[in-house]
Amino acid sequence: MVDYDFKSEFNERWSPLVKNIMRLLSENSRISVTEISKRLGVARKTIDEKMRKAEEELGIKYTLELDERKLGLGDPHIILVTFIEKPDYEDITKILNASHIPQVVSVVNGTYDMFIYANAESPDEYVYWDKTTQIQLAKYKVHWQPSDLAFRHLGFFPLRNSLLSRLEIPEIYKKIILLMNENSRMSFSEMAKKLGMKQNTLVYNFKKLQRAGYIKRFTIIMRKAAGVSMVSLFGKYIIARGFEDDSMNMRKEITFMDDRLPLISRCLFSAQLIGSYDFFFVGVYDSDQVGYEHLVKYYKMRFKKHSVKPAYGTISRSLIGDFPTRNLDVKKEFNMIRWVPGTQPKVERLE
Repeated sequence: MVDYDFKSEFNERWSPLVKNIMRLLSENSRISVTEISKRLGVARKTIDEKMRKAEEELGIKYTLELDERKLGLGDPHIILVTFIEKPDYEDITKILNASHIPQVVSVVNGTYDMFIYANAESPDEYVYWDKTTQIQLAKYKVHWQPSDLAFRHLGFFPLRNSLLSRLEIPEIYKKIILLMNENSRMSFSEMAKKLGMKQNTLVYNFKKLQRAGYIKRFTIIMRKAAGVSMVSLFGKYIIARGFEDDSMNMRKEITFMDDRLPLISRCLFSAQLIGSYDFFFVGVYDSDQVGYEHLVKYYKMRFKKHSVKPAYGTISRSLIGDFPTRNLDVKKEFNMIRWVPGTQPKVERLE
Protein backbone atom coordinates (compact mmCIF):
# COMPACT_ATOMS: atom_id res chain seq x y z
CA MET A 1 0.00 0.00 0.00
CA VAL A 2 1.34 3.42 -0.95
CA ASP A 3 1.58 5.91 1.91
CA TYR A 4 -0.19 9.13 0.92
CA ASP A 5 0.63 11.07 4.06
CA PHE A 6 3.22 13.47 2.63
CA LYS A 7 3.53 17.20 2.02
CA SER A 8 4.30 18.84 -1.29
CA GLU A 9 7.50 20.89 -1.28
CA PHE A 10 6.09 23.00 -4.12
CA ASN A 11 2.97 23.90 -2.15
CA GLU A 12 5.02 24.58 0.98
CA ARG A 13 7.03 27.27 -0.85
CA TRP A 14 3.98 29.50 -1.19
CA SER A 15 2.32 31.44 1.61
CA PRO A 16 -1.25 30.69 2.76
CA LEU A 17 -2.20 34.18 1.54
CA VAL A 18 -1.14 33.46 -2.06
CA LYS A 19 -2.88 30.08 -1.93
CA ASN A 20 -6.10 31.69 -0.73
CA ILE A 21 -5.90 34.37 -3.44
CA MET A 22 -5.38 31.70 -6.12
CA ARG A 23 -8.24 29.64 -4.73
CA LEU A 24 -10.62 32.59 -5.01
CA LEU A 25 -9.41 33.37 -8.55
CA SER A 26 -9.79 29.74 -9.62
CA GLU A 27 -13.40 29.83 -8.43
CA ASN A 28 -14.11 33.20 -10.07
CA SER A 29 -11.33 34.96 -11.96
CA ARG A 30 -13.49 38.09 -12.30
CA ILE A 31 -13.57 38.68 -8.56
CA SER A 32 -12.35 42.19 -7.77
CA VAL A 33 -9.23 42.97 -5.77
CA THR A 34 -11.51 44.85 -3.37
CA GLU A 35 -13.65 41.74 -2.82
CA ILE A 36 -10.58 39.54 -2.31
CA SER A 37 -9.25 42.10 0.20
CA LYS A 38 -12.57 42.05 2.04
CA ARG A 39 -12.83 38.24 2.18
CA LEU A 40 -9.25 37.69 3.33
CA GLY A 41 -8.98 40.74 5.58
CA VAL A 42 -5.82 41.99 3.85
CA ALA A 43 -5.06 45.41 2.36
CA ARG A 44 -5.82 45.90 -1.35
CA LYS A 45 -2.21 46.93 -2.01
CA THR A 46 -0.92 43.66 -0.57
CA ILE A 47 -3.43 41.62 -2.59
CA ASP A 48 -2.46 43.46 -5.76
CA GLU A 49 1.26 42.88 -5.13
CA LYS A 50 0.79 39.17 -4.43
CA MET A 51 -1.36 38.74 -7.54
CA ARG A 52 1.24 40.41 -9.77
CA LYS A 53 4.01 38.23 -8.35
CA ALA A 54 1.98 35.05 -8.88
CA GLU A 55 1.02 36.11 -12.41
CA GLU A 56 4.69 36.54 -13.29
CA GLU A 57 6.17 33.51 -11.54
CA LEU A 58 3.37 31.02 -12.28
CA GLY A 59 2.31 32.34 -15.69
CA ILE A 60 -1.27 32.89 -14.59
CA LYS A 61 -3.76 33.12 -17.43
CA TYR A 62 -7.34 34.18 -16.74
CA THR A 63 -9.67 32.08 -18.84
CA LEU A 64 -12.98 30.19 -19.04
CA GLU A 65 -14.22 26.75 -18.20
CA LEU A 66 -16.96 26.15 -20.75
CA ASP A 67 -19.85 23.71 -20.95
CA GLU A 68 -18.86 21.93 -24.15
CA ARG A 69 -22.09 20.00 -24.56
CA LYS A 70 -24.27 23.09 -24.27
CA LEU A 71 -22.06 24.73 -26.89
CA GLY A 72 -22.72 21.84 -29.26
CA LEU A 73 -19.28 20.27 -28.78
CA GLY A 74 -20.43 16.86 -27.69
CA ASP A 75 -17.74 14.63 -29.20
CA PRO A 76 -14.63 14.89 -26.95
CA HIS A 77 -11.85 12.34 -27.38
CA ILE A 78 -8.55 11.66 -25.67
CA ILE A 79 -5.99 10.01 -27.94
CA LEU A 80 -2.87 8.14 -26.84
CA VAL A 81 -0.13 8.33 -29.47
CA THR A 82 3.05 6.28 -29.83
CA PHE A 83 5.60 6.73 -32.63
CA ILE A 84 7.71 3.86 -33.94
CA GLU A 85 9.89 6.22 -35.99
CA LYS A 86 11.55 9.18 -34.26
CA PRO A 87 9.03 12.06 -34.31
CA ASP A 88 9.77 15.55 -35.61
CA TYR A 89 7.59 17.54 -33.22
CA GLU A 90 7.90 20.74 -35.22
CA ASP A 91 6.39 18.94 -38.22
CA ILE A 92 3.78 17.23 -36.04
CA THR A 93 2.77 20.57 -34.53
CA LYS A 94 2.32 22.02 -38.02
CA ILE A 95 0.14 19.09 -39.07
CA LEU A 96 -2.05 19.19 -35.97
CA ASN A 97 -2.26 22.98 -35.76
CA ALA A 98 -3.78 23.11 -39.26
CA SER A 99 -7.07 21.94 -37.73
CA HIS A 100 -9.32 23.51 -35.10
CA ILE A 101 -10.09 20.08 -33.59
CA PRO A 102 -7.01 19.38 -31.38
CA GLN A 103 -7.39 21.48 -28.23
CA VAL A 104 -4.40 20.24 -26.22
CA VAL A 105 -1.44 18.29 -27.58
CA SER A 106 1.18 17.29 -24.99
CA VAL A 107 4.48 15.45 -25.36
CA VAL A 108 4.98 12.67 -22.81
CA ASN A 109 8.16 10.96 -21.63
CA GLY A 110 7.19 7.45 -20.66
CA THR A 111 5.50 4.38 -22.09
CA TYR A 112 3.83 6.50 -24.79
CA ASP A 113 4.84 9.68 -26.63
CA MET A 114 1.92 12.09 -26.82
CA PHE A 115 -1.71 12.61 -25.95
CA ILE A 116 -4.30 14.76 -27.67
CA TYR A 117 -7.52 16.19 -26.31
CA ALA A 118 -9.79 16.75 -29.31
CA ASN A 119 -13.32 18.02 -29.79
CA ALA A 120 -15.38 18.65 -32.90
CA GLU A 121 -18.70 20.09 -33.96
CA SER A 122 -20.00 16.68 -35.06
CA PRO A 123 -19.02 12.98 -35.03
CA ASP A 124 -18.56 13.05 -38.82
CA GLU A 125 -16.14 15.96 -38.55
CA TYR A 126 -14.17 14.19 -35.84
CA VAL A 127 -13.94 10.93 -37.81
CA TYR A 128 -12.69 12.72 -40.93
CA TRP A 129 -10.02 14.56 -38.93
CA ASP A 130 -9.03 11.38 -37.06
CA LYS A 131 -8.39 9.36 -40.22
CA THR A 132 -6.77 12.09 -42.30
CA THR A 133 -4.45 13.01 -39.43
CA GLN A 134 -3.28 9.42 -39.12
CA ILE A 135 -2.53 9.43 -42.85
CA GLN A 136 -0.46 12.61 -42.49
CA LEU A 137 1.46 11.10 -39.57
CA ALA A 138 1.99 7.73 -41.28
CA LYS A 139 5.67 8.50 -41.99
CA TYR A 140 6.29 8.19 -38.23
CA LYS A 141 4.50 4.81 -38.08
CA VAL A 142 2.05 6.14 -35.57
CA HIS A 143 0.15 3.94 -33.12
CA TRP A 144 -3.05 5.96 -32.63
CA GLN A 145 -5.42 4.91 -29.83
CA PRO A 146 -8.51 7.14 -29.42
CA SER A 147 -11.10 6.92 -26.65
CA ASP A 148 -14.39 8.73 -26.15
CA LEU A 149 -14.44 10.88 -23.02
CA ALA A 150 -17.52 9.42 -21.37
CA PHE A 151 -17.60 11.05 -17.93
CA ARG A 152 -15.46 13.72 -16.25
CA HIS A 153 -14.74 13.25 -12.60
CA LEU A 154 -12.70 16.42 -12.33
CA GLY A 155 -10.96 19.09 -14.37
CA PHE A 156 -11.16 20.62 -17.82
CA PHE A 157 -9.09 21.30 -20.90
CA PRO A 158 -9.15 24.91 -22.19
CA LEU A 159 -10.69 25.26 -25.64
CA ARG A 160 -8.93 27.14 -28.43
CA ASN A 161 -10.48 30.16 -30.09
CA SER A 162 -10.05 28.48 -33.49
CA LEU A 163 -12.79 26.04 -32.41
CA LEU A 164 -14.91 28.53 -30.45
CA SER A 165 -15.07 30.90 -33.43
CA ARG A 166 -17.04 28.22 -35.33
CA LEU A 167 -19.81 27.87 -32.75
CA GLU A 168 -23.41 28.22 -33.88
CA ILE A 169 -24.49 30.54 -31.08
CA PRO A 170 -25.55 34.22 -31.21
CA GLU A 171 -22.67 36.23 -32.64
CA ILE A 172 -22.46 38.64 -29.70
CA TYR A 173 -22.15 35.69 -27.29
CA LYS A 174 -19.39 34.24 -29.42
CA LYS A 175 -17.46 37.52 -29.48
CA ILE A 176 -17.65 37.85 -25.69
CA ILE A 177 -16.52 34.24 -25.18
CA LEU A 178 -13.57 34.68 -27.55
CA LEU A 179 -12.36 37.76 -25.65
CA MET A 180 -12.83 36.25 -22.21
CA ASN A 181 -11.25 32.97 -23.19
CA GLU A 182 -8.02 34.95 -23.61
CA ASN A 183 -8.51 37.15 -20.54
CA SER A 184 -11.51 36.57 -18.31
CA ARG A 185 -10.56 39.51 -16.06
CA MET A 186 -10.96 41.98 -18.91
CA SER A 187 -13.07 44.92 -17.82
CA PHE A 188 -16.44 45.68 -19.40
CA SER A 189 -15.13 49.03 -20.62
CA GLU A 190 -12.19 47.36 -22.41
CA MET A 191 -14.44 44.66 -23.91
CA ALA A 192 -16.95 47.24 -25.10
CA LYS A 193 -14.16 49.21 -26.75
CA LYS A 194 -12.79 46.12 -28.53
CA LEU A 195 -16.26 45.12 -29.69
CA GLY A 196 -17.27 48.63 -30.73
CA MET A 197 -20.43 48.81 -28.63
CA LYS A 198 -21.79 50.70 -25.66
CA GLN A 199 -20.90 49.30 -22.26
CA ASN A 200 -24.50 48.96 -21.09
CA THR A 201 -25.29 46.94 -24.25
CA LEU A 202 -22.34 44.68 -23.53
CA VAL A 203 -23.35 44.15 -19.89
CA TYR A 204 -26.91 43.31 -20.96
CA ASN A 205 -25.67 40.64 -23.40
CA PHE A 206 -23.07 39.37 -20.91
CA LYS A 207 -25.83 38.66 -18.38
CA LYS A 208 -27.88 36.87 -21.04
CA LEU A 209 -24.81 34.83 -21.95
CA GLN A 210 -24.35 33.76 -18.34
CA ARG A 211 -28.00 32.71 -18.08
CA ALA A 212 -27.56 30.57 -21.21
CA GLY A 213 -25.18 28.37 -19.20
CA TYR A 214 -22.36 28.21 -21.74
CA ILE A 215 -19.79 29.34 -19.16
CA LYS A 216 -19.26 27.07 -16.16
CA ARG A 217 -16.85 29.45 -14.47
CA PHE A 218 -14.30 32.18 -14.92
CA THR A 219 -11.08 30.58 -13.80
CA ILE A 220 -7.29 30.45 -14.07
CA ILE A 221 -4.56 28.24 -15.45
CA MET A 222 -0.89 28.28 -14.44
CA ARG A 223 1.53 28.05 -17.36
CA LYS A 224 4.87 28.25 -15.54
CA ALA A 225 4.59 26.06 -12.48
CA ALA A 226 8.33 25.37 -12.38
CA GLY A 227 9.55 22.63 -10.08
CA VAL A 228 6.58 20.28 -10.45
CA SER A 229 5.99 17.16 -12.49
CA MET A 230 2.74 16.40 -14.31
CA VAL A 231 2.19 12.66 -14.60
CA SER A 232 -0.45 11.31 -16.98
CA LEU A 233 -1.94 7.84 -16.82
CA PHE A 234 -4.19 5.80 -19.13
CA GLY A 235 -5.67 2.56 -17.82
CA LYS A 236 -7.28 -0.51 -19.42
CA TYR A 237 -8.92 -3.22 -17.31
CA ILE A 238 -10.29 -6.70 -17.46
CA ILE A 239 -13.07 -6.16 -14.95
CA ALA A 240 -13.35 -8.75 -12.20
CA ARG A 241 -15.64 -9.02 -9.18
CA GLY A 242 -15.17 -6.09 -6.79
CA PHE A 243 -14.16 -3.63 -9.52
CA GLU A 244 -16.67 -0.96 -8.49
CA ASP A 245 -15.58 -1.03 -4.85
CA ASP A 246 -11.92 -0.78 -5.89
CA SER A 247 -12.76 2.14 -8.19
CA MET A 248 -14.62 4.01 -5.46
CA ASN A 249 -11.80 3.44 -2.96
CA MET A 250 -9.20 4.66 -5.43
CA ARG A 251 -11.14 7.85 -6.16
CA LYS A 252 -11.48 8.61 -2.46
CA GLU A 253 -7.86 7.82 -1.63
CA ILE A 254 -6.28 9.69 -4.53
CA THR A 255 -8.45 12.76 -4.19
CA PHE A 256 -8.05 13.04 -0.43
CA MET A 257 -4.28 13.22 -0.55
CA ASP A 258 -3.97 16.96 -1.24
CA ASP A 259 -2.44 19.33 1.26
CA ARG A 260 -5.08 21.17 3.24
CA LEU A 261 -4.49 24.32 1.20
CA PRO A 262 -2.61 23.41 -2.00
CA LEU A 263 -1.48 25.92 -4.58
CA ILE A 264 -1.75 23.20 -7.22
CA SER A 265 -3.89 20.14 -6.60
CA ARG A 266 -2.30 16.75 -7.16
CA CYS A 267 -5.56 15.56 -8.70
CA LEU A 268 -5.80 17.72 -11.82
CA PHE A 269 -7.90 15.82 -14.34
CA SER A 270 -9.79 12.52 -14.12
CA ALA A 271 -12.20 10.95 -16.60
CA GLN A 272 -13.84 7.68 -17.58
CA LEU A 273 -13.16 6.69 -21.19
CA ILE A 274 -14.74 4.30 -23.70
CA GLY A 275 -12.59 2.81 -26.44
CA SER A 276 -8.89 2.05 -26.44
CA TYR A 277 -8.67 2.86 -22.71
CA ASP A 278 -11.06 2.98 -19.77
CA PHE A 279 -9.54 5.71 -17.62
CA PHE A 280 -7.39 8.86 -17.86
CA PHE A 281 -5.79 10.78 -15.00
CA VAL A 282 -3.33 13.65 -14.64
CA GLY A 283 -1.72 14.51 -11.32
CA VAL A 284 0.78 17.19 -10.27
CA TYR A 285 3.71 16.15 -8.09
CA ASP A 286 7.05 17.44 -6.82
CA SER A 287 9.03 15.08 -9.06
CA ASP A 288 8.67 12.25 -11.55
CA GLN A 289 9.59 9.78 -8.81
CA VAL A 290 6.92 11.08 -6.43
CA GLY A 291 4.39 10.89 -9.27
CA TYR A 292 5.33 7.30 -10.00
CA GLU A 293 5.14 6.29 -6.34
CA HIS A 294 1.87 8.05 -5.55
CA LEU A 295 -0.02 7.53 -8.79
CA VAL A 296 1.35 4.81 -11.06
CA LYS A 297 2.51 2.37 -8.38
CA TYR A 298 -0.69 2.87 -6.40
CA TYR A 299 -2.86 2.44 -9.49
CA LYS A 300 -1.17 -0.86 -10.36
CA MET A 301 -1.65 -2.08 -6.80
CA ARG A 302 -5.29 -1.02 -6.52
CA PHE A 303 -6.36 -2.73 -9.79
CA LYS A 304 -3.99 -5.70 -9.73
CA LYS A 305 -6.78 -8.26 -9.68
CA HIS A 306 -8.40 -6.56 -12.70
CA SER A 307 -5.35 -7.20 -14.93
CA VAL A 308 -4.87 -3.46 -15.39
CA LYS A 309 -2.63 -2.35 -18.24
CA PRO A 310 -1.44 1.21 -17.58
CA ALA A 311 0.28 3.59 -19.98
CA TYR A 312 1.97 6.48 -18.22
CA GLY A 313 4.61 9.16 -18.36
CA THR A 314 5.62 12.72 -17.50
CA ILE A 315 4.20 15.59 -19.55
CA SER A 316 7.28 17.44 -20.82
CA ARG A 317 5.64 20.20 -22.89
CA SER A 318 2.52 21.19 -24.76
CA LEU A 319 2.72 21.55 -28.53
CA ILE A 320 -0.77 23.04 -28.80
CA GLY A 321 -3.06 24.65 -26.26
CA ASP A 322 -2.82 25.43 -22.57
CA PHE A 323 -2.65 22.74 -19.93
CA PRO A 324 -4.60 23.78 -16.82
CA THR A 325 -2.46 23.44 -13.70
CA ARG A 326 -5.01 25.15 -11.50
CA ASN A 327 -5.85 25.34 -7.83
CA LEU A 328 -9.19 23.83 -6.87
CA ASP A 329 -11.07 22.15 -4.08
CA VAL A 330 -10.98 18.49 -5.07
CA LYS A 331 -13.34 17.27 -2.37
CA LYS A 332 -15.90 19.87 -3.38
CA GLU A 333 -15.63 19.38 -7.14
CA PHE A 334 -14.83 15.72 -7.73
CA ASN A 335 -17.78 13.80 -9.25
CA MET A 336 -17.98 10.14 -8.35
CA ILE A 337 -20.24 7.81 -10.27
CA ARG A 338 -21.51 4.33 -9.45
CA TRP A 339 -21.99 1.93 -12.36
CA VAL A 340 -24.54 -0.52 -10.95
CA PRO A 341 -26.11 -2.93 -13.49
CA GLY A 342 -29.84 -2.42 -13.90
CA THR A 343 -29.91 1.10 -12.42
CA GLN A 344 -29.30 4.62 -13.64
CA PRO A 345 -25.72 5.86 -12.99
CA LYS A 346 -25.59 7.76 -9.71
CA VAL A 347 -23.30 10.79 -9.38
CA GLU A 348 -22.04 11.57 -5.90
CA ARG A 349 -19.81 14.19 -4.31
CA LEU A 350 -16.80 13.27 -2.22
CA GLU A 351 -17.38 13.77 1.49
